[in-house]
Amino acid sequence: MLPIALASMLATQTLAPENQDLKDARMKWWREARFGMFIHWGLYAIPAGKWGDRTSHGEWIRDTAQIPLEEYDKLKDQFNPVKFDADEWARIAKDAGIRYVVVTSKHHDGFALWPTKQNADWNVAASPFKRDILKELSNSVRREGMTMCFYHSIMDWHHSDYLPRRPWEKERSTAGADFERFNTYLRNQVSELLTNYGPIGVIWFDGEWESTWSDKYGVPLYNLCRTLQPNTIVNNRVSNGRGGMEDSSLRVGDFSTPEQHIPATGLPGLDWETCMTMNDHWGYNAYNDNWKSTRTLIRNLVDIASKGGNYLLNVGPKADGTFPTEAIDRLKEIGQWMKVNGDAIYGTEASRFEALMWGRSTTKGSTLYLHVFDWPEDGKLVVPGLGSEVLSARVLGGSDAAFDRQEGDVVVTVPAKPISEDCTVVELRLKGEPIVYRAPTIELASEILIDRTPVVVQVAEGLEVRYTLNGSDPTAASELYRGPFDVDRTVQIRAASFRDGKRVSQVVAGSVTKVAPEAAAEVQDLAPGLRVVGKTGSFERVPDLSDGTDLGDAPLFAVPTAEGKPLENVARQWSGYLKVPEDGVYRFELTSDDGAILRVGSRLTVDNDGLHSTATKSGSAALAKGWHPLRLSWFNGTGGAEVAVRFGRVGQPLRGLTREDVGRER
Repeated sequence: MLPIALASMLATQTLAPENQDLKDARMKWWREARFGMFIHWGLYAIPAGKWGDRTSHGEWIRDTAQIPLEEYDKLKDQFNPVKFDADEWARIAKDAGIRYVVVTSKHHDGFALWPTKQNADWNVAASPFKRDILKELSNSVRREGMTMCFYHSIMDWHHSDYLPRRPWEKERSTAGADFERFNTYLRNQVSELLTNYGPIGVIWFDGEWESTWSDKYGVPLYNLCRTLQPNTIVNNRVSNGRGGMEDSSLRVGDFSTPEQHIPATGLPGLDWETCMTMNDHWGYNAYNDNWKSTRTLIRNLVDIASKGGNYLLNVGPKADGTFPTEAIDRLKEIGQWMKVNGDAIYGTEASRFEALMWGRSTTKGSTLYLHVFDWPEDGKLVVPGLGSEVLSARVLGGSDAAFDRQEGDVVVTVPAKPISEDCTVVELRLKGEPIVYRAPTIELASEILIDRTPVVVQVAEGLEVRYTLNGSDPTAASELYRGPFDVDRTVQIRAASFRDGKRVSQVVAGSVTKVAPEAAAEVQDLAPGLRVVGKTGSFERVPDLSDGTDLGDAPLFAVPTAEGKPLENVARQWSGYLKVPEDGVYRFELTSDDGAILRVGSRLTVDNDGLHSTATKSGSAALAKGWHPLRLSWFNGTGGAEVAVRFGRVGQPLRGLTREDVGRER
């Protein structure tokens, strides 16, 4: 372990600039791996999700069950996972096709799975088990040819110098707490991890979102990790830029970390990794049987690889040190699929196709891998817009396949039944790098209209687009797209890219429906603002708030806070009426973290539900002049919190919804 004095000295060091070639060399193994295992394990496995009458807890149980520190401390004396077998864990991971393992060295409760010298009373050596879990697992993981990585929480609910306290810890004094002293403690723990356990592939930080943490600490911590182990990779949660990786001025760390969701288009230009649970919890919960199917897990892996990302799939071991049977079964089945199809995952790059109706695609040099989710009933797998010469085709785990070209598509003749119902892969070997002609993109200001709406088509460079408005496929004789045009009736637009008079892309479609505006409600004498009700609880989706507690005339769409920090595990519903100034089609944009649902008039207008980081979705409604019912339901789990609504008539700029736009019954 490094002496504190040396660790302090390293705090002031600045890393030498790293050019792209050096970073590419450092990131190479991680980019090729594509598939990792996350392991969340600690004292929270002992209650297994249950505290009092509630059985919905996980690794956050000390917070979600509001367990006093002196009560939670008793779990340390119960931690004795006598069935823990590091070799068995590593074998299960290896057989699943895993290439790297990320284990929680310390989660938010502060309990360390190694005998840290920074806190002798709150680590595994002070428990009945005593053994160094990280040492045993590191040795086993490396023996199986995988890369060892550590998760480490910046947040620490146990350390007396960590601030802020949890909002409910009213009786736990902050007198004498010194965050600078905690920062030294944190850095010394990280120094132990990167000094005493051999080469560490990734140091995966978390818990960085509270106000006490900033670049003031995050940048030196990143530098410390890279100074101790120059080849280690550090995630973006080392500082506050988790949601800002797209902005180069906010980038701290080497890769982005979307959690529990797969970005719709990946994160082009960035290294990224989706971390995801097999059920609803990271830590073990004996009562949670909402397990994702093996098919879902395999297709998640394929979807992520097709977008250029990595999949970090979580296991929450039980208190006795064994993996849940459900996790073992799924990992075994994934491994069986990977033994046949691993070449289509490892070392691949993102798909060259914008979309494929039957599945996904990955690329490796001059080879295309076609991941087929929906097997063609007629035995003809259509690969749209492939301009390259195909040299050979074969089904992985099966035999060679015939192929031919039809207009701009390549058609592969496949067997009547797939090799795998979850995902069968067809390999195409090409002459040179893949050439894929882009299909056009149809951009509609709205999918409904009252009088007219504009249509814009994005055309790929070097191609032309022809389109129809009657639902038929475009041909070389169809209308040539020359720029934006308006439609004033219900139409189905179909378009394709053409080159030298031949169709070279798939056909894309969009539709616009003419509707009558929804009539306004008959209301009068409304009070300003909206009615607000609330609930507390651990939610995965927006709950039913019909029985929520009335919060009176609360601020419009304000995130509830305590001591300046967003409250966690809460839900809110704002309801009343929206004033529409004139007949028209209106667009609504809903931003939320976590989930939210917006209803305007009689219909669901925007669905942004589920556990996720900040995300924005939009929808449209045709509304007559006057007042229309409005209801926005929102919840926050843990971490960041946000909710906002913007609206405007189609074709006009959107603006934030204000108190003057809404009213509630007196």
